[in-house]
Amino acid sequence: MTIKEAILKSLEDIKILTNHNVVTKHIISKGYYDFSNAQTPQATVSAQLGNFIREGDVRVKRVNKKGATYAYYLSKYESLIDQDQLTRDSVIAEKINPKDTYTERSLHKLLASYLKSSDIYTKTIFHEQSNAKDNNKVWTHPDMVGIDFLKLKNPNGQKLLKSINKADTFKLRAYELKREINSDNDLKKAYFQAVSNSSWANYGYLVAFEFGVSLYEELNRLNQSFGIGVIELNSNPYLSKILYPARFKEIDFKTLDKLCEMNAEFGRFIEHSERVLSAEDRYYNAAEKEFDSYCDNVFENDTEVAQYCIDNKIPFEGETY
Repeated sequence: MTIKEAILKSLEDIKILTNHNVVTKHIISKGYYDFSNAQTPQATVSAQLGNFIREGDVRVKRVNKKGATYAYYLSKYESLIDQDQLTRDSVIAEKINPKDTYTERSLHKLLASYLKSSDIYTKTIFHEQSNAKDNNKVWTHPDMVGIDFLKLKNPNGQKLLKSINKADTFKLRAYELKREINSDNDLKKAYFQAVSNSSWANYGYLVAFEFGVSLYEELNRLNQSFGIGVIELNSNPYLSKILYPARFKEIDFKTLDKLCEMNAEFGRFIEHSERVLSAEDRYYNAAEKEFDSYCDNVFENDTEVAQYCIDNKIPFEGETY
């Protein structure tokens, strides 16, 4: 049977709320599926269970638990499950070891690679390196900053644009990155954090590896009201997608200056950006190459993506086929 059939069969056997670790062990013990070609069977099952939810498959339901864990069950057995378990956080059959899950920071390379494919250079900004008080850091600057440069085909047009208004030759972007957003409360907190952290930039985005399917209507409403874009990140970064576009706004240079003072890495990013923007034509390629080496690393090929996801416990959809 296929991996999907093996998961459904295991959920049929288990009946109660359970997690991907338990499902994996059940599949192996019953011999429902051969994981010999999957280096991380638990990640394979986790990814496929997530696919059931993301694709709106009505046969499987999920409950969000403490510690960013999930409990799954078959819809037809909902009446057999304690209703309290469906409405409150609880301990499920087997806790997931935090070491077996991916971190938010491990997603940065995925986002950087996705954005670089659109010629957007990015840099991770570590808030713990800021010189502001802890209470201010998280609502002041984003997880990642980005910039893209307008490149006209005719060099004379590029020179004219620079001489008239250099601000039109680049766009600054801010990205607030989360692992998962699965409740309205989490969404509000993350979204308005993105609003605050991107107030200085031309475009601001909220990015998550997974959004709860019930949140799309509210995401749309918030996007229409406040203009922060929304990106759904994929373990194959090039399959990531913009769910809602960001609204353009002028740069707030006073806040930009404040951020440069607050965080040295942010200041260096702006400094490197200025070098590219002010470089003479004969030095432009060298300045851009130097800037590229300074920015976040990106993947060279798909094999590197797959290995990175395996090493960092990121559910990788490529393993489910």
